[in-house]
Amino acid sequence: MKKIVKTSLLAAMMASLPFTQAMAEEVLIGLITKTNTNPFFVKMKEGAKQQADAMGAKLSSFAGRFDGDTDSQVQAIENLVAAGAKGILITPSDPHALAPAVKRARDAGVLVIALDTPFSPANIADATFATDNFKAGELIGEWAKAKLGDDAKDAKIALLDLSTANITVDVARDQGFLTGFGIDTNNPNINRDENDPRIVGNDVTQGSEEGGRRAMENLLQKDPGINLVYTINEPAAAGAYEALKAVGREDDVIVVSVDGGCPGVDNVEAGVIGATSMQFPLRMASLGVAAVVEYAKSGVKPGATPGKAFYDTGVELITDEPVSGVNSTDSKTAKSKCWG
Repeated sequence: MKKIVKTSLLAAMMASLPFTQAMAEEVLIGLITKTNTNPFFVKMKEGAKQQADAMGAKLSSFAGRFDGDTDSQVQAIENLVAAGAKGILITPSDPHALAPAVKRARDAGVLVIALDTPFSPANIADATFATDNFKAGELIGEWAKAKLGDDAKDAKIALLDLSTANITVDVARDQGFLTGFGIDTNNPNINRDENDPRIVGNDVTQGSEEGGRRAMENLLQKDPGINLVYTINEPAAAGAYEALKAVGREDDVIVVSVDGGCPGVDNVEAGVIGATSMQFPLRMASLGVAAVVEYAKSGVKPGATPGKAFYDTGVELITDEPVSGVNSTDSKTAKSKCWG
């Protein structure tokens, strides 16, 4: 995405009471991502930097050494509080373990906004700007069900999750997919408690291509007849495809995913991924920066999308095989919106 998408929230923030450049320059905003190598977080950092520069604010960026590096994120929070940050934007690596550090920051008067990954419960942070990850999963589930048609009742499904830790994003995407496909999820707040016979099994990927390949190999050993694969993200989908290709199954198994990165969109075009749900990290970060500047001016905290516990930054189904009843965008059009 090369242009910041204007939304009513961002427009309202930008159009509210005028403030001087000197005031804005005093606003220090921290951005803490899970890593600094994942293209999703690279785009998030780009969006935050663009918006901070446009509003005359100062941005300080931090990242974990790896996905799940809670210690580095805690240290970053403490450093930003000590430096006098007015707001912190964070993609929490562990929404539970980071809660005490976030509470200390808020007690010090710092506005804390979760980006992409909500805390659990969500009110640990002041606000959340994120994809509706349940909706993202639901869209690919609905698409897969329609794509299979009458064969959906006999599907053999592999679920390639992030981990076994029941992280909010991981659960929401998995449970959304199952719901969209028409499977009873039992407890929608956890993975792996379903008893639908169409589910061959779950395995973990850590969100990586290698993890996706290994998880797919494991589940193929359990049932070589798998014909539908859900993946937590597009790198895991690429790995799953390689495992399927190795056994000659790449053309008769449907792979679905969530992300909307440019490599993932390319894989939709190439037929590696049947459908993916696109999210918008640059928009998340841009809105977060604008919210902190507004808070610095007026003390007003950002709200949520009506009917939701967070501000929904949008999701869009990408596929070159549209189905009736599910709105989608083709890969050619999606290339103008993708990231990474």
